[in-house]
Parts: sequence; structure tokens; C-alpha cells
Amino acid sequence: MTQLADIKKINVDINKIENEFIAEKKISLSVLRLDKIHPEISGNKFFKLYYFLEQAITEQKKIITFGGAYSNHLAATAGACKEFGLNCIGIVRGEEPKNISHTLLFCKKQGMHLEFISREKYNRKDGEDFKIELTDKFGDHILIPEGGYSIKGAEGAALISNLYQSTDFDYICCAAGTATTLSGLIKSSTPSQKIIGFNALKDLANFEARIQFLLSSHVDKNYSLINDFHFGGYAKKTSELISFINKFYEAFAIPTDFVYTAKMMYGVFELIKRNYFPAGSKIICIHTGGLQGNLSLPAGTLNF
Repeated sequence: MTQLADIKKINVDINKIENEFIAEKKISLSVLRLDKIHPEISGNKFFKLYYFLEQAITEQKKIITFGGAYSNHLAATAGACKEFGLNCIGIVRGEEPKNISHTLLFCKKQGMHLEFISREKYNRKDGEDFKIELTDKFGDHILIPEGGYSIKGAEGAALISNLYQSTDFDYICCAAGTATTLSGLIKSSTPSQKIIGFNALKDLANFEARIQFLLSSHVDKNYSLINDFHFGGYAKKTSELISFINKFYEAFAIPTDFVYTAKMMYGVFELIKRNYFPAGSKIICIHTGGLQGNLSLPAGTLNF
């Protein structure tokens, strides 16, 4: 990927998930393997970054963005900026620890400058005063909100549909965090499709408002938000979820991350069990990558 690729030409696997249980339910289940599009710019992150990268390359400006110590978004941004020869700065939530996370080590190796700030200051990152401070300190730049949460990010995520629209899927399932990818999928869906978001966060009260902001004129699209499979909240996990991840890999040779995709796949199987999907339904699940997050788990936790 030496140029900003034409997304329509990206070759992405769609893996069919088959076993007796799914066959008995008369369901067609597939996974769109966005985790395989690039070793560093993995999953949905590339799509959310797409139009920001395009602007930064055209205008030859540095990129500044935000995230925590284990942020997939920071890692993907760092990898993308190295790929396309862009300078980048990561504003990291919290004071700099003595030993930084594997995620932030990766970002530094990609050439990202890390700027650690207090959580209190981080909470003010969307204010105009803070944005002025960034410009005063780092000069002219392209600012990407945390997780790519923006209309531009959602427009990039909408491009994901180019990878599966040649097949007539009834349901498109996706893990949800900032609502950016989910909103893009909703925006690009056809009238006959239903988008299902599996919330990976607990008690995100403004989620619907986020979707409405990102969708603007597309608020009438057919979607549902499932809140039952967050396993305690963002980056939380249980032994049941870890067991599912390992069994899913043993059965289908697809690795998942415990923050997003595994929770979605667990939820999809539960909904199939509950006959949520009518017989004959064709379902595609978006693997949003983020496998680097598994490195925070103790060695030997996962079987891949």
C-alpha cells in the first residue's frame, strides 16, 4: 500500500461460518475479514482514517489525534502515517507511566510523537481553547477526533460496504464503540438491509444522539443497537468471553479481539440461538481488526 488505495479495489476475504447449529437454524453467516487488509492499519480503522489521510497527503500536513494507552485508533494512525510519509502526534490520556504499553511502544516505533496529558486536561480536548493550544504548540495540522468520531470518519466507514454489496446480505452486524463505523454502515445500507450494532461499552447514554449526529439526513435508516453483550464495558472481559474466543478460533480459524469483535460474534450466536434472525437470513459480520489489543492479555490466555 504505497499509495492511498482505491478502496473498491481492496481484496478482502469473506469467510463463511458453517456448523450444524447454523445449518439447523437455516441461517447463512459470513465474516468480512477487515483484520486482513493490512498488518498495521487494521480493520475499520483504515476506513475511518481514509478521508483524513487523503486531506493530509494532499495538503502535506501533520496529523494530530487522541487515545488511551491501548488505543487501536492511535496504533492505526501511527501505522498509516508511516506508510504515507506523514508526521503525526498522539495526544495520550493520562500521565506518562514508567513503562508504556505495547500499543504506545508500537506507535513510537512508527514515528508518532506521544504527548501525555492529565485526564482532566484530556476531558477538555474538544474545546476551542485546547485546539488553539495544539496549533500554537505544533503548528498547522489535520485534527482527527478520538476514534475517528466525525462525519468525515463515518463517510470513510461507509466505504466498507463496497466490499460486500455484491452479495445480497439481509443483516450487517458490527461492534460499536464511538458509533462512527456503525453510522457509516447505516448510511451506505440498502433499503432491504438491517444494520445491527453490538455495543462494546456500558451505559453510553448518548449513543443514539451520536448516531443521529453522524447520520444527519439518514436517521430513518433501519438499524438496531444491542446492549446485552458488553461483558462489563469497554475492554472488560470474563472467562466466558475468553472461552468463546478460543472455541471460535478452534472451530473457524478466525482470531478475534476481546474488546470488540469477539463480543459481537458472541452476541450474533446468542441472537441466532434465540431465533432473532428469520430462517433464510443472510448475515455478514464485520471483523473490525484490533487484534493488537490482545497483547495486553497474559501469555497463553488465547490459543492463537
